[in-house]
Amino acid sequence: MGELRGVIFDVDGTLADTERDGHRVAFNAAFREFGLDWNWTPERYRELVKVAGGKERLRHWIEREAPECAVGRDVDRWVGEIHAVKRRHFAAMLEQGTIPLRPGVKRLLSELRSAGVRLGIATTMSEGSLRELLRALLGADAPGWFDGIGAGDMVQAKKPAPDVYLLALERLGLPARDCLAIEDSEIGLQAALAAELPALVAVSPYSEGGGFPGALAVVSDLGEPGAPMRMIRGDARGAPCVDLALLRQWHRAQISN
Repeated sequence: MGELRGVIFDVDGTLADTERDGHRVAFNAAFREFGLDWNWTPERYRELVKVAGGKERLRHWIEREAPECAVGRDVDRWVGEIHAVKRRHFAAMLEQGTIPLRPGVKRLLSELRSAGVRLGIATTMSEGSLRELLRALLGADAPGWFDGIGAGDMVQAKKPAPDVYLLALERLGLPARDCLAIEDSEIGLQAALAAELPALVAVSPYSEGGGFPGALAVVSDLGEPGAPMRMIRGDARGAPCVDLALLRQWHRAQISN
């Protein structure tokens, strides 16, 4: 017990830059298709991403900004219809290659797989959308790389509740003590810590400036050879990138406390 045997990744903002130029754009395209004059600007979306889950985010918007549009409607059904169209637009963006992986993700996944470290995912995204994203960004066999998947439509409560992490751990068959999470946001970090997982934060454009109390370390990204990460908080011991050796050092220091 206590050795790093599993790493669980968040998706939106962690594996890929999906939020500002992905989900936001797809939502706006869906709004236009429904004849709605709503427009989620990058600045407005910065606040909306604090609500975990696409349908929950949309319902929050309607309740706060457009309650008159809900009069006489089955809101749950309407939200589901809009979200389904948004998913279609997002899937088209994935096929077109307009949504990139974050720096260092492919490199680190390859290293972890080669070393026999088990991989998991904990995301508010639905399982179907997750598998589409993994295939588009990492290859047709990529969903099979992850032994433990916890997706938003598999659990009752989304982040910051720990449910997706607890499910990922259950499917990995590993205790939290032997794993580590990689997140990009405050609510994601809260979810990981609530599942008793040590967690690294690689900030995204919408989470920069956060305090991230309890994180193992906070970095700008995972880093690439020739494009090193920026250390925001913590000690990388001179390493230019987040690699397995550095994860093990951070993990060992955390669980020994």
